[in-house]
Amino acid sequence: MTELDLTDVSRWYGNVVAVNDVNMHIGPGITGLLGPNGAGKSTLLSMMAGLLPPSAGTVTIDGRPTRANIAIYRQIGLVPVQESLYDFLTGEQFVRLNAELQKVPQPGLAAKRAIGLVEMSDAADRKISTYSKGMKQRIKVASALTHDPAVLLLDEPFNGMDPIQRRHMMALLTQFAEQGRTIVFSSHILEEVEQIARQVEVVVAGRHAASGDFAAIRRLMTDRPNQYLVRSSDDRRLAALLLAEPCVRGARLRGDTALEVEADDFGGFAQVIPKVARDNAIRVFEVTPTDESLESVFSYLVNS
Repeated sequence: MTELDLTDVSRWYGNVVAVNDVNMHIGPGITGLLGPNGAGKSTLLSMMAGLLPPSAGTVTIDGRPTRANIAIYRQIGLVPVQESLYDFLTGEQFVRLNAELQKVPQPGLAAKRAIGLVEMSDAADRKISTYSKGMKQRIKVASALTHDPAVLLLDEPFNGMDPIQRRHMMALLTQFAEQGRTIVFSSHILEEVEQIARQVEVVVAGRHAASGDFAAIRRLMTDRPNQYLVRSSDDRRLAALLLAEPCVRGARLRGDTALEVEADDFGGFAQVIPKVARDNAIRVFEVTPTDESLESVFSYLVNS
């Protein structure tokens, strides 16, 4: 089990602070690294990979510094966001090059295996200059997999991929996580992060804004009301009854089909609504949180 730790990590360029006093502990499984453009995600991934030294603090894998540590580099697979590749090489030549740099036994076989994992075997003998953006993304992932790394760092890995390619890549990352690998990836495709990474690390303006399960983070934000969509046999009457409850901040009808409710206390509301409905012979068909999606949590954290 490989663990990645950032302790009091900062990185600045002259007077510009890119990352400011970040602390993270990342274990096996899939962790989503989230933040708006310019938040410092790519800088953090570069420091995790040991390519960029922190200006202050430490980055370690299993207690060993990542920077200038060849043994650690052999445990890391990095997929950078930059699209610059050796376009004059074929896909197989590019992937084999990384296998050779990592001194993998039988680099040719390792390259073919990695290319097969990302479903690029049919295009392996084509020059990278002929690849689409999504194909370039996949061949970069293959290159990062040749040495079977325990830690996989991916910066916007889904860029340019079509829906089928994205589903395959998500399944591949999930498979790696089940094998016990430590995976960190940044993405703006929030609904896909939500599908494969319950653990999130949110960075805003270079600072660590939140860490943990995104739904749990949302519930800790007590200054924001929890929002629900409720469907019942009598939405109008249920709205009036709920407004009398201390934990309910607001309720409004959504046409004739549903009720939108805002509640201050997640646990309190979960107890109140079944009791109110039962005591007043109202059938509740649906109670769905509408602001526990990753997109909602991310929006709250960025704009708060």
